[in-house]
Parts: sequence; structure tokens; C-alpha cells
Amino acid sequence: MSRLSRVPDVGAEVLRLLLVVIGAAVGFQIGTRLQADNPGQVLGMFDVTTWSVIVGAGLGYSLGGVVSRRIMSSIATGERRLSAMPPDQVFAGFLGALLAMLGVSLVAWPLFLIGPSAVMAPLFAFLVIIGGLAGFRIARTRGSAVPASFASRAGLAVPPAPGWGPKVLDTSVAIDGRILEVVRAGFLTGTLLVPAAVVDELQGLADAAEEGRRSRGRRGLDVLTKLQSAMPVEVITDDPVGVAAVDAKLVQICLARNVALLTLDQHLADAAGLAGVAVLNLHALAKAMAPPVAGGDVVEVHLARAGKEPGQAVGNLPDGTMVIVQRADHLIGETVSASITSVTTTSHGRLVFARVEPQ
Repeated sequence: MSRLSRVPDVGAEVLRLLLVVIGAAVGFQIGTRLQADNPGQVLGMFDVTTWSVIVGAGLGYSLGGVVSRRIMSSIATGERRLSAMPPDQVFAGFLGALLAMLGVSLVAWPLFLIGPSAVMAPLFAFLVIIGGLAGFRIARTRGSAVPASFASRAGLAVPPAPGWGPKVLDTSVAIDGRILEVVRAGFLTGTLLVPAAVVDELQGLADAAEEGRRSRGRRGLDVLTKLQSAMPVEVITDDPVGVAAVDAKLVQICLARNVALLTLDQHLADAAGLAGVAVLNLHALAKAMAPPVAGGDVVEVHLARAGKEPGQAVGNLPDGTMVIVQRADHLIGETVSASITSVTTTSHGRLVFARVEPQ
């Protein structure tokens, strides 16, 4: 187990120890008063004060385990959410945590005026340490990127790309379904914001009488369900006033929240871009990742060497894609026109098979 993975356990034990101290201090105060009312009374081996301290410490230990684990679990959940945030947002959260600790200290110091220091000091420390642990986890989540954030604010670095941070999901992306593979491949980060209008639109399609529309709606809802297990997904209830069309609502939500739009609709992408919204167009991504050539295309290729199989000659397209031309070994060293017969994607890249075009 790595050292970092032990941090939550250490934090939980520190919190538990503080609760034991608090319990013992409370028991001491109660026991002292009971002992004063019954001087000289002894229960077994110990007097009333000692028994009160033991009972208080025991309760603190028992309850402390549950309380500390819940606190550390909540902090860990926050850490997972923060790991998908841009560095500047995380840094802002860290500053907020420090300010919160300062605020807790200012608010909690009167505790020393209303109770004995033996009880209030551990309680005060408990509250401050909770804030400190939360701040530590926030800083650890994205701490290495904080200097880059400073540089960005100073104009010395390029600000984060639209791929960082939250993104509003369009209906077309959910229906298409390919976003699942993009997310699983690790090419999409941040929180997906799904407006209620998109969910309603998908539900309307799923309830439609036409089989085709019903199938699209159900597929979209199923994709959203699967996305929840792959990355943070949040359904938002933003409803811009006076805007009826779903596409227009998405643009307004992105502008109001200053987040990117994830879509497959080229018309929506163009409209959002004109409105000043950062757009992640999966359709453009698919086009960029498409093979440079397809079956039936005719290309000019210089045959540089023989292939592995008899009669093959091998050349390369300008982008480096290997082209294997059948029955062309006698043309090695020449540039020929070749007709693409098939394109195969392997673990080493694309292989294009072709035959020489008849003259």
C-alpha cells in the first residue's frame, strides 16, 4: 500500500484520538462534580472521577471511530470530485478552505468562555483539524498544478482548454452513444452537466409512439446511466427565462455558467460558437480520427520496397500511412496510381491495401 493511500486512515485516527480526549475531559468534569457531592466514595478499584474519565474516553473511542470514518469518507468523496476540476478552480477551493478555517477559529474561540479549557481546547482543535484535513486533501488533489494556475493568471501560460472542467451535454451526444468510449479511453475529463431539458427531451423520445424515436430516447437514457459510473454526472435544473427551444437553453446555460458545450450537432456547434461558447464537437473529432483514405479512392503512391507476401509492393501516404499494393513488385521504385481496396486498423496503426490502377 502506498504512503498516500494511508493518509485517510491516519487522519481518522487523529480525529478519533481528539474525540477520546474530549470524552475523557467531559468525564473528568462530570466525575469531579459527582465526587464533590460524594466525597470519599470509591467504586471498586477507582474513585468516581477516575471511572467517569474511563467511561468518557471509552465513549469517545467508540463514537470516534464512526464519526471520524464518516468525516474522512466525505472528504474523500470531495477529493474525487475535485480531481475532475481545473487547477484554478481547485486552488480557489483551497483558499476557500483556509478562509473557512480562519472563520471557524474566529467563531469557535468563545467556546473557551463558556466552558472549562480542558473540554473546550480539544473541541476547538477538533473543529480546526477537520478544516485542515479538508484543505490538505484539496491541495493534494491538484497541488502540482497550482503553480501553472499562477502562471496562467499572470499571462505567462495558456489557460486550460475547454476539455477541462464541467461541460454541458447535448441530447445528440447521449443518443449517439460513442461518448462512452471517449470517456473510457480517458479523453474526456470534468463533470458532465445534463440539463433537465435534455433529460425531458430524451424521456419524451422514449415515450414516443414511433419505434425509431422510442429506441433513440431509450438509448440516450441508457447512455446517461452508464456515464454515471464512468465519470461525474450532474443533472442541473437551470431553465433560462423566456427561452423555449432546447438548443437555445443549452447555449444560455453555457454562457451563464461559463462552461463548454459537448455536442454532435454541427448547427448547434456553429450557433454556440458565434455566441461565445467554447464547443467540444464530437462530430469534428470523429472526422479528425477518420482514415485519410477509404475504399475506392485513388491515390498516388511511391513504391519503395517489397512486401512480406509475394507480389506485394509497399509505399507510404504523405501522413505516413503504409500502403500495400498487390501484384506490384515489378513496379518498385516507381510512383503509381493505386485504387484503395480496404483499410485495416491494427495495434500498430492503419494498413491500406490497394491495387494498381489500369493505365
